[in-house]
Amino acid sequence: MKYKVGLISLGCDKNRVDAEVMLHELKQNGFEIVNDEKIADIIIVNTCGFIESAKMESIETILEMAQNKQEGNCKAVIATGCMAERYKQDLLNEMPELDAVVGTGNYQNIVEVVNNILKGNNKIVKVGNINYNLEYNERILSTPNHYAYLKIAEGCNNNCSYCIIPQLRGRYRSRKIEDIIKEAKQLANIGVKELIIVAQDTTMYGIDIYKKKSLSMLLKEIEKIEGIEWIRVMYSYPEEIDDELIETIKNSQKICRYFDMPIQHISDKILKLMNRRTTKQKILNVIDNIRKNIPDAVIRTSLIVGFPNETDDDFNELVEFIKEYKLDRVGIFEYSQEEGTRAALLDNQISDEVKTYRKEKLMKIQSKIALEKNMKLIGNEVNVIIDGKTNEGMYFGRTYADAPEIDQTVYFDASKDYNRGDIVSVKITKAYNYDLLGVDVNEFSK
Repeated sequence: MKYKVGLISLGCDKNRVDAEVMLHELKQNGFEIVNDEKIADIIIVNTCGFIESAKMESIETILEMAQNKQEGNCKAVIATGCMAERYKQDLLNEMPELDAVVGTGNYQNIVEVVNNILKGNNKIVKVGNINYNLEYNERILSTPNHYAYLKIAEGCNNNCSYCIIPQLRGRYRSRKIEDIIKEAKQLANIGVKELIIVAQDTTMYGIDIYKKKSLSMLLKEIEKIEGIEWIRVMYSYPEEIDDELIETIKNSQKICRYFDMPIQHISDKILKLMNRRTTKQKILNVIDNIRKNIPDAVIRTSLIVGFPNETDDDFNELVEFIKEYKLDRVGIFEYSQEEGTRAALLDNQISDEVKTYRKEKLMKIQSKIALEKNMKLIGNEVNVIIDGKTNEGMYFGRTYADAPEIDQTVYFDASKDYNRGDIVSVKITKAYNYDLLGVDVNEFSK
């Protein structure tokens, strides 16, 4: 009898890649992968432990899945991922619903853990070995087949004062170019057209094994792969975006002119308290340099409001920056006081009410900027990679300016039949704050 395994992955896309490796290992060893937890014999919850809200979601998901022990076929529930690494034995002690906890460096041992559970060896803790093998691993995609995330490194050396990730994922370790290329080719062979390059910090790729930043070299190798049409780079730290990387993106026919650079704040005082390795002036210089060399570049960032000691003056500096620089995509997050981080010990923690007010104020400003930018696209033709079709029959997808699940969507009409992953020229006819409407250029010209 084949045992059925269901897996739910929470948190970031790096965590998703780990989940996809686990799925492949399980399938290769005789398990059946299912999407319905009601029929699963084993349920794996790949947890996130980055901030309080993510931890609560992980706990709630574990408890929800554990109900299938009474109501479904479930024999065991396993927690993997960052929260499993962070809280280890505490999870098993406080959640009797769990049968095993597998940390971030041990997910490649998932088959061994599941087999031991099926033999009756419950209450397994397998954590702590964060220097796991970084070589090529096959995956079962949990994304639509036309795009996939490609993790090029593990861990982080930045040690931002608010972040627990280095403790959970270890120091920065780059994968070898040949292993990354092997994986990218395998993804292209199964129909992937858009590769999304991820790591905790993509711009530091290669610094450990090649003794120099090597992201540009890696991107040029990926460009050569037949079948890959879009390459999107995420998590590029502003202080490491240099002239070479900008030039590489500028001259490429495949790399999206999309800069995802989390700056978190613009006040020098707050940046220093965050232990960010940059300054306001350096951030502004990078933005100016990108826009000077690539006028149609899209810049996305993330910001934290309510960091300890953030005064009204610090926040207003952030407000003025957003108004003046009008970045294309902005994610805004309230500071989360996380145990085990240096920022959690700082004096002058900000109240939840103030954090919420500041977030909402920034979101209102950015919403107006987003609408202004979208309105300028009306009448323009843009290339859209198709992600699917609505129940009403409209196609939907993304431009080079939009990453899956976090950025905006383009909806368009077409009488021609298209498939997921097709790249179609669309004429924009209407704009909203975070969505666009259009029509297939071929239809428009009839």
